[in-house]
Amino acid sequence: MDSKVARELYPQIRPYDIGRIDLDGRHSMYYEQSGRRDGVPVVFLHGGPGAGTVSAYRRFFDPDHYRIILYDQRGAGQSTPHGDLTDNTTPHLIADLEQLRTHLGIEKWHVFGGSWGSTLALAYSQTHPIACLSLVLRGIFLCRQAEINWFLYGIKTIFPQAWADFAGHIPLDERDDLLIAYHQRLTNPDPEIHMKAATAWSTYEGRCSTLLPNKALVSSFAKPTTALGVARIEAHYMINNIFFDADSLLDNIANIRNIPGVIVQGRYDIVCPITTSHDLATVWPEARYEVIDDAGHSAFEPGTRAALVAAMDAFRDIANT
Repeated sequence: MDSKVARELYPQIRPYDIGRIDLDGRHSMYYEQSGRRDGVPVVFLHGGPGAGTVSAYRRFFDPDHYRIILYDQRGAGQSTPHGDLTDNTTPHLIADLEQLRTHLGIEKWHVFGGSWGSTLALAYSQTHPIACLSLVLRGIFLCRQAEINWFLYGIKTIFPQAWADFAGHIPLDERDDLLIAYHQRLTNPDPEIHMKAATAWSTYEGRCSTLLPNKALVSSFAKPTTALGVARIEAHYMINNIFFDADSLLDNIANIRNIPGVIVQGRYDIVCPITTSHDLATVWPEARYEVIDDAGHSAFEPGTRAALVAAMDAFRDIANT
């Protein structure tokens, strides 16, 4: 890594371009561009799925070097219809990324994603490796059954109060399968039902996402738009095993072996435990694997954000060719 590591995020900037792409007559995808207009492109893949982007995500990238592209995946953030599950699958999201790349006239770009964003980044890069200049991944999630079970039940060993509130939203006789119980409520057309379930799910995730309590983060997860997108779409992808075969993202690692990669993982990440990033690093030893010893899941914890900024600073040497 560059010895002159930027330990803080870059200053806040505004987009120079905001647009929408009609994907299929139903879904419309929001995107924005900021930073250097003729810079090397980098695309940010947000988490969830369903969380959407926020302006702070622009700040991981040197705006004097990078053409920074943020967008909201189907049903998330400012994309419409919000929380919609129709034709919302991983293959659709991969195709949407390619449509965005083509729409913007980009040949190759850096791909940066955390949590679910790391899942989508792996799936996209394994499908379209020639389009990827590098991969920077954080808080790895592969949506294997053990990971889903951990999120639904295992977290109670670390965050028993948060889990009790999460499980407590569901009647006792349905708690043997929290995913089905929540999915039924989150897809119920009655806002009184699906919004209460969404708030319980999303707040649970927010409470477990940092090493130290962060009330501002929890409040952001509790906002109605964020809560519905996160909870409904996450449950949809979990119940469908992200529409991919089990272990496919590890089995197809050969497709990206020659792409420069960095894996950043908080040691005390409870939402996406370190065992998953370890499994990825084991089959992809060519990638730089950096464990942050004083961090949880959030990209904005000090050690994690410093490592992510440093990774993108180091990749400034990669030309857009």
